[in-house]
Amino acid sequence: MTPLSPADQLFLWMEKRQQPMHVAGLQLFNFPEDAGPRYIRDLVEHLRTFNEPQHPFNKRLVRRFGQYFWETDTQFDLEHHFRHRALPKPGRIRELLSYVSAAHSNLMDRQRPMWEVHLIEGVQGRRFALYTKIHHSLFDGISAMRMGSRALSADIDARDLPPIWAMPPRRKPAGLPNPIDVATGAVRMTSGFSKQLATMPAVVKEIAKVARKSQRDPNFVPFMNAPASIINSDITGSRRFAAQSYPMERFKAIGKVFGCTLNDVVLAVCGSALRNYLISQQALPDKPLIAMVPVSLRTDDSETGNQIAMILANLGTEVADPTLRLERVKASVQEAKTRYKSMSSAELLNYTALMMAPAGLHLLTGLAPRLRAFNVIISNVPGPKEPLYWNGARLTGQYPVSIPVDQVALNITLTSYVDQLEFGLTACRRTLPSMQRLLGYLEHGIHELEVAGGLR
Repeated sequence: MTPLSPADQLFLWMEKRQQPMHVAGLQLFNFPEDAGPRYIRDLVEHLRTFNEPQHPFNKRLVRRFGQYFWETDTQFDLEHHFRHRALPKPGRIRELLSYVSAAHSNLMDRQRPMWEVHLIEGVQGRRFALYTKIHHSLFDGISAMRMGSRALSADIDARDLPPIWAMPPRRKPAGLPNPIDVATGAVRMTSGFSKQLATMPAVVKEIAKVARKSQRDPNFVPFMNAPASIINSDITGSRRFAAQSYPMERFKAIGKVFGCTLNDVVLAVCGSALRNYLISQQALPDKPLIAMVPVSLRTDDSETGNQIAMILANLGTEVADPTLRLERVKASVQEAKTRYKSMSSAELLNYTALMMAPAGLHLLTGLAPRLRAFNVIISNVPGPKEPLYWNGARLTGQYPVSIPVDQVALNITLTSYVDQLEFGLTACRRTLPSMQRLLGYLEHGIHELEVAGGLR
């Protein structure tokens, strides 16, 4: 058995019926030019021959002495994990997103390996889709993207490719020990705890420095200072998913004009969209919304586990001027980056864990609803830079499907693919009505920065 790291176990502890803790991806494919009427049927039959999953897709949870472990599932049932579905006619993107919204609302069975792959046919325009759903205790966004991209090929003529669950691991997963018994696992956990304690002097010193800086630096985003908003309400288990692609060059051109990064532009555009959405709901706070932006600490090419920290960014939603909003985003992000440069990965993990502890207390227990470090999660996961194919079918779009949580009812995750930025918006269906309007507001946010920068 292999013990889960504390970071991976966190996603199990946080899970509730209204708060499933799985991530997913929606991939959209064009049929190969030579595809015949049996293409999908033959593809499904081919995939069903792979009934011996590889690590970690063959692992299920067990619990011993309050600690979670992974063990090999000796009764693996492929029919539970791989599902072939067809959209109702007319098979528009609307029907596809509705299917994903419903599938993403369901909890995963902890008695089985926690992943599903849905092959969805009947999409208009000779297209089909894959919806792949994996529990966050197995993968973070970076590792999931790497695994998903490795299942594809840059060769349009490559056929008979194995599905994601049948690919052999690239190498021994980083951060996971060799198979061990429970006693040895306890020893390893104690050793890891000692290493974490060793970082505490530096972490405490940094927290004291931050407390002083927050009183004099206007660009510093203080912890527990995010305003109340309709986004920050209790959620239900029902999800709504919306997705859209935007040319990456538009974001790069804005960044060049204003001297900022692509991520700065993304955050400013999201700030604009959220401002307009909240105005439409007559619910715009006087203070700026704060975004939690995950930052990858992964320095290797490993594909499992979670290695992430986070920064807080001022989204400038209280101002109407798009240029001023972008300046505030840029300044707050740069302040956080400068602060983090002096810290090791272990120190950074412990620093963010301590500073976010009050918000985490509410996520785990529901006991501290007024302790709010951020309003919304916005994450940018790097993706493939060249066109990819799966058994001759060209990948035309891939959209992250992520996790809303209690008091944070909206998650905006995007990824890059060739020359596009692919936005996936996942929200509680009841808490945020008409959430799909955010797609139009994102386009407006890009356009207003283009106008402000003289690009239109």
